[in-house]
Amino acid sequence: MEPGRKLIDPERVAAAIDGLGDRAVIAEWAQRFSVVADPSRLALLVSIHYAREISVTDLAAVTGMTDTAVSQALRLLRAHGLVTTQRTGRVVRYRLADATVHELIHRVRPHPGSGSDQPAETTGAPPRAGGFATRTPQQPADDDGDR
Repeated sequence: MEPGRKLIDPERVAAAIDGLGDRAVIAEWAQRFSVVADPSRLALLVSIHYAREISVTDLAAVTGMTDTAVSQALRLLRAHGLVTTQRTGRVVRYRLADATVHELIHRVRPHPGSGSDQPAETTGAPPRAGGFATRTPQQPADDDGDR
């Protein structure tokens, strides 16, 4: 903040500065959100969420993408710590690795049959301690194959 700058509500400015916290964390989350902002990648995340675990081939069938396009998108999602893999024999299944993305999907796309396709109502309560603005992204898992 500029020295000598006149403020209208100094208490609110102080609260906003405290809430903003470490700018590096904000930059990390902005990068992660840019990854999620792509409709194909978001469709993959939503599909993975509702399937719990799902293979590349099955994700391609669900989303109408090619196996190659799904693999590329999953590689990026994995590099950003949003998905992880579980290998059973030759089959690799993807699942969500990020609790914040899981919560966001519930806000954007509630479970089918929940009585509403509208986003869940918010309580107006402040975010819980450790909410997404204060967490650092998880480190990517080691790469053991995309299929």
